[in-house]
Amino acid sequence: MITVNLRPDLKRKRARRPLQGALEGVRSFSTKIKDPVLLVAVLSWVGVLGWLGFVLVGSARELSALTPQLEQSRAENKRFKAFLTEKRHQEMIRDSLVSQIGVIRAVDGDRYVWPHLLNEVTRALPAYTWLVDLGPAAVAASPAPAPGGAAPSPKADSAAAPQLTQAVQFEVNGRTVDIQAYTRFLRQLEASPWITDVTPVSAQTVVEKERPVTAFTIRATYTQADSAYIRTVPLSQSVR
Repeated sequence: MITVNLRPDLKRKRARRPLQGALEGVRSFSTKIKDPVLLVAVLSWVGVLGWLGFVLVGSARELSALTPQLEQSRAENKRFKAFLTEKRHQEMIRDSLVSQIGVIRAVDGDRYVWPHLLNEVTRALPAYTWLVDLGPAAVAASPAPAPGGAAPSPKADSAAAPQLTQAVQFEVNGRTVDIQAYTRFLRQLEASPWITDVTPVSAQTVVEKERPVTAFTIRATYTQADSAYIRTVPLSQSVR
């Protein structure tokens, strides 16, 4: 390509590179600053500002990335808080029901003691044997504590109270015309899961209605049987 210089008195300027101007500016700035300490301080501030800008941009990027996780965690927190509140409410209802059931069992536990006792004694009663009296046995008075002995603690009394309500000591007075029926009656009472501590108190021959019979007295204890022996039936059944 042919170029024609229309102004021969002016010299043609060479085209500068893009970085050449920046390099010349740095050189001129370095020539103006004669103190090297000031130059190091300026470069340090430039580096610190650049590092702060990089950290700020990185923190903003991490914050924008963690914002959805924060919202999700807040939603989970609200959901679990509502779940715990509902759980506490259900536990309060459960504790109230358990307390009411315990009170009902405590009140209703002793209602059918004597019907069960009569049922077991009647089931164990052999032929040619009849009962004259059945009732609670006389409980012997507990010995008084020694003067130097320690008084029973309330905890021991409260622990023994449920056992006293569950176990009932009773006494049976009856008659039989056969001494073997009397021994059979003792064995059948001992075989009952509801009756324990069967003890013959006395057995003697007496005359009733001009015939000799054996009058006996038996003492035993009624206790709650195992759940395997308990059978419940409804109080009312529909008839079709």
